[in-house]
Amino acid sequence: MGGGFTHFLMPLVFDGIKASGTPAFLAWRWAFFVPASFQVLLTICTMALAQDLPDGNYAALKKSGAMQHGSAWGTWKAAVTNYRTWVMMLTYGYCFGVELTVDNVLPQYMYDNFQLDLHIAGLLAAIFGMMNLFSRPSGGYISDYVARKWGMRGRLYALFIIQMLGGLFCMLLGLTHTNLGATMAILVIFSIFCQQSCGLSFGVVPFVSKRSTGLVSGFVGSGGNVGGAVTQALFFTYLPLATYNGFLWMGVMTMGVTMLYLAMYFPMWGGCFAKAKEGVSEEDYYLAEWTPEERAQVGGWCLLYHLF
Repeated sequence: MGGGFTHFLMPLVFDGIKASGTPAFLAWRWAFFVPASFQVLLTICTMALAQDLPDGNYAALKKSGAMQHGSAWGTWKAAVTNYRTWVMMLTYGYCFGVELTVDNVLPQYMYDNFQLDLHIAGLLAAIFGMMNLFSRPSGGYISDYVARKWGMRGRLYALFIIQMLGGLFCMLLGLTHTNLGATMAILVIFSIFCQQSCGLSFGVVPFVSKRSTGLVSGFVGSGGNVGGAVTQALFFTYLPLATYNGFLWMGVMTMGVTMLYLAMYFPMWGGCFAKAKEGVSEEDYYLAEWTPEERAQVGGWCLLYHLF
């Protein structure tokens, strides 16, 4: 969403500064002070006003005894030794990472490929990012909806299908490079599937680990940024490809990486091709992240606070 507003607003900020008499080679530099100022303000507001956790602040929770200290190494180990963390991290690199890449290259592509005015190119490119207003939340809604009927297997199937469609329409975006109307139609559909898969991803992430939910979420989120950087460097910087061919091969890569979802399996719920393992409960899966000594130390708190 922010990427869409950026493509729409930053050319206007640049023009406003240039209109005041500032040379263009300085105006674009001064323009960056506008978003930077908002980032500083947001940081100050977050530090001053935000709560540490949904249940309260760290100091109050520790004082009341509601928050206990576990082993930091155990928390780290529970995340990095769970292969599902790495599957979600890699695949998120080809939904959110693709979104970041498209946000970065689309305005220049629209400007160069269709010889549009800079403001029009930015406005059309902004449509992709601004679709997040409903596309990403709708992905989360779809994940919850299918889970009510088919559980975790429904979440995984929906994520697999929608991210594969995102890869397919990314390929089609590259194939329609001679027609602006077709490009815009494909771009809108592509943005829906790409951004829905981001929401669907975080319909699965919280179930990977209860002990290390925050750490797993951080790994997966970083996978999006790394995937975006690697993809842009590979298909739009170092390889001698036209931008439209970059979209084509990025779509191919997306569909290939999305196949990793087929390897996701939760013993208490099953996976895409396998049913749940008989006799395994959610408590069995999540308590396995704790050593017997840690379970004895924290007692029922481990089950009540960390699992539920």
